Amino acid sequence: MDLKEFFLKQKQATYKNSLKVFQAIPPDQIGWRPAEGMLSLGQIVRHVGMSEAGVRRVAIENAWDYYERRVPLGLFKLLGEITSLADELALLEQIHQETMAAAEAFPIERWEEERSNDAFGVHTKVAVMLFGINEHNTHHRAQIGTYLHLLTGKRASHYAL
Repeated sequence: MDLKEFFLKQKQATYKNSLKVFQAIPPDQIGWRPAEGMLSLGQIVRHVGMSEAGVRRVAIENAWDYYERRVPLGLFKLLGEITSLADELALLEQIHQETMAAAEAFPIERWEEERSNDAFGVHTKVAVMLFGINEHNTHHRAQIGTYLHLLTGKRASHYAL
């Protein structure tokens, strides 16, 4: 198994596990946040997808448009209002499929290329950026799981109960 195959397997597993937790969000609680100034449950789901798409575009296309918007606007303005968990999950699925297809099509010999942008202080290899998508997703899965435990008193986990 090469690095690309390993990434694709890990990406699929990470997505499936996160989806289990994200689907546990009560649809009428997508605006819930533990404190003012923090991301809501729905905003976290949107952020996971938007960030994945942005990082994928840098890694695969060397396109920095996500960061060019996010840095000056800030995360809250970029995310906007969330009105439907179902819509956010559908968008997340679309982004996941796009990432899988793009990574599959990207030649393995190019995974060692570096993506650099002095304005954002980034000098990172394509492979590291792509694996970073999985790490970021896992981080926010745990965050939502913790928030749901606070909100509902129930355990929200991708592990079998």
